[in-house]
Amino acid sequence: MLPVPLSKEIYGESSEPCSSTIAALFSQQAARTPDAVAVIAGDRRLSYREVDERSSCLAVRLQGLGVKPDTLVGIAMGRSEMLVISLLATLRAGGAYVPLDPNYPKERLSWMIEDSEMPVLLTTAETHARLPANRSGIEVLDVGETSIAGNGPVKVNSQAGGGHLAYVIYTSGSTGKPKGVMVENRNVVNFFRGMKQAIGCEPGVWLAVTSVSFDISVLELLWTLTCGFTVVMHGDAGSASIADEITLHHATHLQMTPSLARMLTLDARTFPALGSLRQILLGGEAVPASLIHRLRQVFHGQIYNMYGPTETTIWSTSCLVEEVGSTVSIGRPILDTQIHLLDSELKPVAAGLVGELFIAGDGVARGYWNRPDLSAERFLNIPSISDGRLYRTGDLARLLPDGNLEFLGRADYQIKLRGHRIEPGEIEALLEQRPGITQAVVVAREDREGDVRLVAYLVASPSVADRTGVLRQELESKLPEYMVPSSFVFLSELPLTDNGKIDRKALLKLPPPALASGEALHLPAGPSSAIENIVTIAWQDALGIPAVGMNENFFDLGAHSLTVAEVQARLQDVLGCEIPLVDLFQFSAVRTLAAHLAGLPSRSRLSERAQRRRMARRS
Repeated sequence: MLPVPLSKEIYGESSEPCSSTIAALFSQQAARTPDAVAVIAGDRRLSYREVDERSSCLAVRLQGLGVKPDTLVGIAMGRSEMLVISLLATLRAGGAYVPLDPNYPKERLSWMIEDSEMPVLLTTAETHARLPANRSGIEVLDVGETSIAGNGPVKVNSQAGGGHLAYVIYTSGSTGKPKGVMVENRNVVNFFRGMKQAIGCEPGVWLAVTSVSFDISVLELLWTLTCGFTVVMHGDAGSASIADEITLHHATHLQMTPSLARMLTLDARTFPALGSLRQILLGGEAVPASLIHRLRQVFHGQIYNMYGPTETTIWSTSCLVEEVGSTVSIGRPILDTQIHLLDSELKPVAAGLVGELFIAGDGVARGYWNRPDLSAERFLNIPSISDGRLYRTGDLARLLPDGNLEFLGRADYQIKLRGHRIEPGEIEALLEQRPGITQAVVVAREDREGDVRLVAYLVASPSVADRTGVLRQELESKLPEYMVPSSFVFLSELPLTDNGKIDRKALLKLPPPALASGEALHLPAGPSSAIENIVTIAWQDALGIPAVGMNENFFDLGAHSLTVAEVQARLQDVLGCEIPLVDLFQFSAVRTLAAHLAGLPSRSRLSERAQRRRMARRS
C-alpha cells in the first residue's frame, strides 16, 4: 500500500503573517490595563504601568550601549521582578536575550558567554560574583544600580520587526558543548496566537515556576503579560512554597513538567492546593496516564498536554486531556503549525503507522547560532512535503483514528528529563576525557514509574571506580545538576549488537544500579533512633532501594533535586514542621540529617501519632 499523507484535519489553522513583536504586544496590553497588577515577586507588586515605565527606561539605557536588532544581551539574575523587566527591556530595545542561569556551573556559563559573543550583560550584585571572569569586551550592567525606577513614560524607538531575534536559548549538544537556538519575534508572536486559540486567554493569576533558561518560561513570563495576567514569580530556593503561593495569590494557572507535577502530588500540603487552579499545563516530557488519574483526585479544571521542541518555539501541539486511556495524546498542531510523519526515506507514512515527526510552519526557528552545518542537518527544505522549512525533531509518533497524535519516544538517543533535553553524547564526551575511563555510555532508566534517572555505564580502571565521589564533583563543576548521572556502574566491557554497536537496550535490562553495584549489600549499622528510622524510610522510598547506610551520601546513591524535594515533603508531613530544602543538601546522610532534625524546636519532633501514620503507610 502506498503511504498517504496525514489528514488535513490535524493541520493547524492559518492566519495572517506575524509582523508584530513581543514588545509591541506588551505595550498594547500595558496601555489597556495600566493599573492592573502585572508582576508579584515576594512582597513586591508592580502594575502594568510600572513595568512599562521601568522596562522602557532600561531599554533606552541599552540602546545607549549599542543594543539594536539582533544584538544579543545576556541576562543573569535570580527570580525577581527585575528578571521580567530585563527581558522586556531587551526586547523593547530591539535586542534578543540570552538567559544565563546563575545556578549553572561557571564553565558552562563561560562557554555560552563566549560562544554568543554578547556585547552586553545584565545582572545584579547578588548574581555577579557567581559569573565566570571571562567577560572582557562585555558591558556589564547591574540593573540594581541603574536608574530604572520609572519617572513617567519614556519613548523607545526600536527598529526591530517580526524577522529579528527575540532570544537565543542554549540546549544540550551532542558534540559536548551546548548549542544556541535562534528564535525570532515572528515565531513567538505566532506561538502567542496559537496559545490564545488552544487554551484561551481569560486573564487570571499565573504562578511562574520555570527557569528562564527553559523556553517554556516564555509562556509564563511574556505571553501572560500580553494577555493581562498577573504573573507571580516563584522564587529561588528558600522562598515560599508553591502551595503557599497558590493559596496566597489565588493562582489560577500553573505550567510544569510531569516530573514536577508528580513531586507536587506527593506533597501532602501542595497536592490539595492544586485543586483551586483553573488550568494546568503539562509538557517537556511524556505524561503518564497515572499522573492524570492522580491529579484528578483533587483537580477538576482543564489539564493540557503540550508538546514541542525549542527549535519550533515552545509548544507545537496541544491536547485538552479529558478521557484517559493507557496513553495521553499530544493532540493536534497549534495555529499555523503543520505536522508531518515521515519514514526513513522522508516520505509520508500511512495513517496509524509510526513515523518520525517533522514540524513546519511559522514556529520554525531561524536555526542554530554560529552552527550552519547543524542547522542544515536539522532544518530541511523538502518541496514535496512543505513549501517552507521543516524541523526534524528525532521524535517518533503516529496518527490516531480520532486525528490526534500519539508520542512514541525518540528515534535517536536523546533524552528528555524533567523537561530538559539532554544529549547523552555531551556527558559521555566529558566522562571519556577523564584519565582511566575507556568508554562511557549514559542512558535514562525508569525503574519506577515516573522516576527517570540518568545512569552512566563505564569501562574504567579500578582507581576511577574507587573514586566515584570525585568523578561526580568533576561533572557537577561542568554540567547543570539535571545532567549529572545519578549512578555510575562499572563494567568490564559494554554489550554490543550484532553489527558491533553499543547495545543500549541491553544496558536497560541490567538490574537497577543500586543493586547491580552492590551498594546495598554491605551497609553499616541501621537506625538507632526514631528520627533516624523515619529519615531512613523516607530516603529508601524516594530512591527505590531496599536499604540506606547511616553515613552514606544520598547523592552518591542517586538522589537529585526532585527526590530531595520528595523527601522534604514526606519529612514535613511526618514531623509536622517546615524543613528548608537547603538542609537536605547540607546534611546529606541519614545520621547527620537526623541529628540536625533532632536539634530543632520540640514542635519539629516526631510525634507518636505521626509515626503511627507513617508506619501504617509503609505496611
